[in-house]
Amino acid sequence: MPSMKPTLPIGIGYALAAAALFGASTPLSKLLLGSVDPWLLAGLLYLGSGLGLSLWLLLATRLTGKGSTEASLKRADLPWLAGAILFGGVVGPVLLMLGLAATPAASASLLLNLEGVLTALLAWFVFQENFDRRIALGMAFITGGGVLLSWTGDTAAGVPWGALAVAGACLAWGIDNNLTRKVSGGNPVQIAAAKGVVAGGVNLGLALVAGSHLPAFPTVLAAGTVGLLGYGVSLTCFVLALRHLGTARTGAYFSLAPFVGALLSLAIFQDGLSIRFGFAAALMGVGVWLHLTERHDHEHTHEALEHDHSHVHDEHHRHDHGPDDPPGEPHSHPHKHEAMTHSHVHYPDTHHRHEH
Repeated sequence: MPSMKPTLPIGIGYALAAAALFGASTPLSKLLLGSVDPWLLAGLLYLGSGLGLSLWLLLATRLTGKGSTEASLKRADLPWLAGAILFGGVVGPVLLMLGLAATPAASASLLLNLEGVLTALLAWFVFQENFDRRIALGMAFITGGGVLLSWTGDTAAGVPWGALAVAGACLAWGIDNNLTRKVSGGNPVQIAAAKGVVAGGVNLGLALVAGSHLPAFPTVLAAGTVGLLGYGVSLTCFVLALRHLGTARTGAYFSLAPFVGALLSLAIFQDGLSIRFGFAAALMGVGVWLHLTERHDHEHTHEALEHDHSHVHDEHHRHDHGPDDPPGEPHSHPHKHEAMTHSHVHYPDTHHRHEH
């Protein structure tokens, strides 16, 4: 019987790319806050993401003359997507920008580790995603590395409103990540573009009504570029990782984002490497190794299911095609899975969300 192992590197690659892009956006956003109001910057970041990805969708179709191999979003997806946009695209960015404006960069990086923890906890205990001790331990090592990486030892921080705002952003994104998984079978660029356009437009409009003023065009362009890469492309990769790895495991790899942000900060501010940085990297490395070497293998039953997503004809896709179904692979079209019981290595991806 074919192994599911080839799926793992694909999902991990997407998750690590998402973490790298988002991690790089944090110190760059901190630099932009010197000339842009926090609420306005949140709008510019997401609007740059949404408009850039929308342009990509348009150009990709026109330049290639081919339709996307991804499934388009359906009406049933809209409530989940709307919730993800509200929490992850409106509430989260505003709280983060407000928190960054009142919190030292190192403290903000420390608090951003909460996103992976809260994402995993919600996935495990609210959305009932499977996990075992190895995965939980790996998550603990990755989080511990992030905490050590950002810890300054200074507890005299005063009234922690900025810290509370960053923690609130992490909770909003944890909810967003779990809601986004519900639509992860759809076109990831379409999902990220919709979130960017709606969330960016709302935040930008509210900021302007509240009295904010647009900065000079080069600053607007810089914010849009950071948003396109750090939010748009990052979210696209994150959705693809959700499809292959599930929410908690994707969140664990995404928790490496503060490490990437710290590396970029070292390059920007010319700070030297420290022993603490090395220990943090070692802890994160152990956590990633625990996840990479996971082997989840047991007999499980697939219930009959009908859905639409991008796929190839593998062990889980042995359906017949009608005359109107698209040729070539990968492709997307509505298809039905018959009930099936078998055993192989798997992860909580699109087809393995069974109970344990």
